[in-house]
Parts: sequence; structure tokens; C-alpha cells
Amino acid sequence: MQVELLPIDSLLPHEQVIEKKVVQLLEVTLKWGCYTKPVIVDGKSGVLLDGHHRHQVGLRLGLRRLPAVVVDYLDDDDITVSLWPASELESISKQDVLAMGMSDEVYPPKTSRHTLADHLPPISVSLEQLRQEND
Repeated sequence: MQVELLPIDSLLPHEQVIEKKVVQLLEVTLKWGCYTKPVIVDGKSGVLLDGHHRHQVGLRLGLRRLPAVVVDYLDDDDITVSLWPASELESISKQDVLAMGMSDEVYPPKTSRHTLADHLPPISVSLEQLRQEND
């Protein structure tokens, strides 16, 4: 899996975040001065599949880009989506996730749970680098 630096304003969330988790992650991110885990994004639509809290931290820090792994969500059978146990929905599909991300609404926090066959690569991308518009 290759990590790219994508414009933060091109990413489309499909879920709300939990404020307490954002605050905690913001503190850790500032302490470390870098991102250590990329977000996961559908390459065709720009919908954010995993990393909503990291995305929110980036917005609050005024970052221009985020480290991301871009995937072919619909066609990659190694990526699955399921519901978190506390979700109020009865089912969810990849098409549901994309439709929500491209709409003006979002699911409640911890609705969808994505699983990838490959583990995300460890990274260390400085906040300074993410504040810049280009490499």
C-alpha cells in the first residue's frame, strides 16, 4: 500500500466523530508533531472510509493535506464493511457508505467498520509537511 498526501478539502466524510476522541487525538498529534497512521479514501469518489477523527484533527490544525491510502473501494474484495455492534442500522453496504459520503448528511459515529486484508503501513509525516500545499 502506497501512502499519498491528499488535499484535505477533497475528502468526503460519511460519519460523524466523537468529540472526546478528536480532542484526545489532537493532543497526541500535537505532542508527536506528526501523523502516524494514514486515512483510507476511495479513489473514485474521495469518500473517507477510515480516519474521520484524524481528518477532523487535520481540519482543526489547518492542515492542507493528509496522508492517505487510496483504494478502489467497490472493486476491492479485500475491503469489507460491516456495522459496529452499537449501530442503529440493520445493514450497510459499500454503496451505502459512498452515497452517504457524497450526500449532505453523515451517519452517526461508529456506524461503519471497514476491514482491509493488508495492514496500513507505519508512517511519520510531520505536521509542517502537511501544512504545505505541495511536496
